[in-house]
Amino acid sequence: MKHRLDRLYSKLQNKDITAFIINNISNIFYISGFTGTAGIIILTPEDCFFLTDSRYLEQAAEETTGFEIVEIKRENRLETISDLLSDTEVSELAFEADTVSFKKYSEYQNNFTGIELKPAENIVGELRMVKEEEEIERISQAVKIADCAFEHILDYIKPGISEKEIALELEYFMKQQGGEKNAFDFIVASGPRSALPHGRATDRKVQPNEFITMDFGTKYRGYCSDMTRTVYVGSPSAEDKKIYQTVLEAHRKVIEKIRAGMTCGEADGLARNLIEENGYGDNFSHTLGHGVGIDIHEAPRLSGSSDQKLVKNMVVTDEPGIYLTEKKGVRIEDDLVITESGCKVLNNTNKELIVL
Repeated sequence: MKHRLDRLYSKLQNKDITAFIINNISNIFYISGFTGTAGIIILTPEDCFFLTDSRYLEQAAEETTGFEIVEIKRENRLETISDLLSDTEVSELAFEADTVSFKKYSEYQNNFTGIELKPAENIVGELRMVKEEEEIERISQAVKIADCAFEHILDYIKPGISEKEIALELEYFMKQQGGEKNAFDFIVASGPRSALPHGRATDRKVQPNEFITMDFGTKYRGYCSDMTRTVYVGSPSAEDKKIYQTVLEAHRKVIEKIRAGMTCGEADGLARNLIEENGYGDNFSHTLGHGVGIDIHEAPRLSGSSDQKLVKNMVVTDEPGIYLTEKKGVRIEDDLVITESGCKVLNNTNKELIVL
């Protein structure tokens, strides 16, 4: 992890930041390798402190390199941080503006006397956008586990089974295959509920002649997968087939055209324009996708309004959808690694309309 710490110090120097406190646990994992749930990193020009409580002292010593491990207790947490900063003669401290609450900021203000607090946005997040080869390998394995789960669930789905039962079976299977935990709360939305882009699983039972949208993923060695497949139970109508085919063509157009140097807005437009041309422009209600890695939603955001440029080794989702309110919906999603000439699709499962 030393190379990441070196890159972070270089970034801090470029932004004229002399000291930085990291509270976001995903950023802490990225910078230090620490897999626990309680930690704080403080970086000064001369020192790298890793603060944690008694539960994690041994683990922090084993998992991190280059940090001075400091025990911190809840009752004197702020006093311990203040003493460290005083000892290092820090006069200003940057903090993660998108993580620190107003309450925590007020605590800092009241306890860190003589220190100017500076908000800093997405400092570590910008480093995390471009993945290293090991990160891509971990995401790829998480995707492979999710792909296997999709193949498995096709034999499980039938009329009368509930959305929650489908979600539970997906979770159980992925953990059997080496998944650490769910990457997020799964979406399993059947029938009219498939028109809800974020329709989490309910007790509703699958009925004949309807779509089922399943959005799920697992974590493998700290990294997420995120995939969506929509299948049909029964006999799809001509409209059902048209909607599905439109989404599939939009999804494939992104795979064909996306590449490094393109803006996120341009990538979003690849799918959105095709869907609009087919008469469903008002029914694609979310952005094309997002970055995926340690967190299920990371930068960049593939939004029509974003001029962020895609860079080689970013990992992003390609997930266009069409949603007809209270009737039906279709979404198809893969995880893509951006390359200089295009992209590498990490998913390998069938995306043609599957009728069960």
